[in-house]
Amino acid sequence: MWGDMNQSSRLTICQISDIHCGSAYFIPDLLERSILEINDTDPKVVVVSGDLTDAGYRQEYETAAEYIAKIRCENVMVIPGNHDSRNVGYIHFERLFGERYSVIEFDEAIMVGVDSSEPDLNDGRVGREHYDFIHESFAGAGDRLKIFVVHHHLIPIPGTGRERNIIFDAGDVLELLADTDVDLVLSGHKHVPYSWKLEDMFIVNAGTASTTRLRGNTRPCYNVIEVENERVRVFRKYPFKQREMVIDFDSATHSYVHFEEVQGDGRPGDRRQRRILSGEQ
Repeated sequence: MWGDMNQSSRLTICQISDIHCGSAYFIPDLLERSILEINDTDPKVVVVSGDLTDAGYRQEYETAAEYIAKIRCENVMVIPGNHDSRNVGYIHFERLFGERYSVIEFDEAIMVGVDSSEPDLNDGRVGREHYDFIHESFAGAGDRLKIFVVHHHLIPIPGTGRERNIIFDAGDVLELLADTDVDLVLSGHKHVPYSWKLEDMFIVNAGTASTTRLRGNTRPCYNVIEVENERVRVFRKYPFKQREMVIDFDSATHSYVHFEEVQGDGRPGDRRQRRILSGEQ
């Protein structure tokens, strides 16, 4: 059980990723709308999971910072992505957003964010020199929800081609997260939203919220996660449009319902439901 949440309490987390300010494919109206919708949601925490810029240039960072400043939330975690570390862009990141490794704690949860980017490389790496930081940050979490935030994906994402950009030390990181009983992993990078359950944690990948750099029939979107008592619900929200449930998870029984959109003719209603019950633990 997570924390002391009562019947009327709800923890809402919004995750926006890969906004790519400065890109030729960047659509300001999509980002403005996403931020407006996020503010209307009144979340407890907002995660911006990397690729704020297209090439790590100062003017791109300053544009991204202006947008992120419009988010009305006390707890905002921002981490860099591979595009942000191009052209020594991590210097601008630290100037505008602070440390590239951070922890946010509140009554219901603890969130640990790490920088998996390498300068001028698309590939990702967490690095064993940061494993102690991750382990120690989660060690005192108790019964609170444990959330790990990283830009690169830890497992292959369907529909993204050859998996050359997975985190180099993904196996070691996944073992570390399982050993520390992490509940939720939030990532971005490939612009394809998807979710997996691995052991007792969910890995939730976000799409791009504000660009048309899209694969197949995917659409610009961001994630909304609602935690209430022992249930976790993950929704995919399309700017200007409806939201769709992706996961409905029970932390006590570890049973869940998983929804994913069919990569077919792109009709919004073209969806399948996959129900997997793992039984009571």
